Amino acid sequence: MAESFDGDWLDLREPYDAAARNPELAAMLAASLPARPRLLDLGAGTGSLLRWLGHFIGRAQSWTLVDSDAELISRAFDTIAERAEAVDWPVTQPGRSAMLVHAPHGAWRIEAILADLAAAPANLPLERVDAVVSTALCDLVSSGWVEAMAAACAARRLPFYAALNVTGRERFTPPHPADALVARGFRRDQARDKGFGGASLGPQAPAVMAEAFAAHGYTIHRAPSDWVVDRRARAFTRAIADGHGMAAIGWERRGAEAILDWLETRRDQADAGQLAVRIGHQDFLALPPAR
Repeated sequence: MAESFDGDWLDLREPYDAAARNPELAAMLAASLPARPRLLDLGAGTGSLLRWLGHFIGRAQSWTLVDSDAELISRAFDTIAERAEAVDWPVTQPGRSAMLVHAPHGAWRIEAILADLAAAPANLPLERVDAVVSTALCDLVSSGWVEAMAAACAARRLPFYAALNVTGRERFTPPHPADALVARGFRRDQARDKGFGGASLGPQAPAVMAEAFAAHGYTIHRAPSDWVVDRRARAFTRAIADGHGMAAIGWERRGAEAILDWLETRRDQADAGQLAVRIGHQDFLALPPAR
């Protein structure tokens, strides 16, 4: 079973994801899609990509959310409905498994599939969609997973969009003597097997995806999508520091004391509104060759 994520963490990061994703790549994807596109969102979590990308598509559209966590899928439907109703977009449920958000420029139909993405693409309904999309997924997967996905998408000429892949560039401000040690441990943790059939790609993800899809004739587009988190975001900077420190300490046992000092310092700085963070990401879009 592939790893999953806590819903509260996904909610906390959503506004920073939205600010970071590259709008030019989103517009390119939207322009490549048919009049009423059908999108398959891998590792959809609480539905944050739908809430952001749906506006770029700007017309009637259908989404199938895929996640291995039934609680996250339920939370996604609730959150989508709440956000829609907050801006006076009516929400209806034409069936037990579908929801319609009546946006001004066409309805958004939303369904979900409970599936382990470690088995993808074999367990995905690629024959019923017009594009495959994801957020913060492809740096967790293996090279074999990417190659299989590229081949499956190419067989049906499906665009593939993957937002917010880590690049390995992080900066915590102000600096700390253990920054390099924490970064090394965190990078080692990024490379461990996350349940996708091999070592995780981590910062190699954009390059591996580019090679895999280009081999099938795809045109590749990549653009920066860094998180830029200022000192006012106390809860988020603390959560980022916690994630880096706790991951690093599992791999740098000899440096545990230094990492614990780093973690305590960063928590104090975050709580005092003194910590800023920049996490490097890159968005990726592969468009199939013209027929």
